[in-house]
Amino acid sequence: MGDAFSALGVSVPLLLAQFVNFAVLLVILRLTLYKPVLRMLDDRKRRIAEGLNAAEIARQEAAAAQANIQAQIEAARKEGLDIVANAQAVAARIETEAREQAARERQAALEKARNEIQLERDRAISELRREFATLTVAAAERVINQSLDPQAHQRIIEETLAESRFSGN
Repeated sequence: MGDAFSALGVSVPLLLAQFVNFAVLLVILRLTLYKPVLRMLDDRKRRIAEGLNAAEIARQEAAAAQANIQAQIEAARKEGLDIVANAQAVAARIETEAREQAARERQAALEKARNEIQLERDRAISELRREFATLTVAAAERVINQSLDPQAHQRIIEETLAESRFSGN
């Protein structure tokens, strides 16, 4: 076999020396470089796994926060609807009270107007009686050409008015 290696241009002692050198280099690299590189790769793998776990936890927390926010928004919406409903109820109550107050005021104004009309009517009748009495006295004085006793005259006027249609009936 030595002739076959020499025919190919390969030196067996040189080949054995290269195998020994390669084995020594492999042992040295394994002791000095391979273990630190594996340790570094394991650390990197561990950090990536931790990062993925942290990302999953963050995703779950974000989902929980989103659900919490959605619940708060829904609660705020419900509270807003309650506030609007209460405001509408208050507005309806205020409107009803205002209408009732306006009706009371209108009724009071109507009653006051009726009283004022009655007072004016009474004043007008009283004034008309005085005028009628004055005219009657003046007419009687002209007819009789003399003045009557004012007390007797007043009594006659009151009796006449009580019998007439100006008695307030």
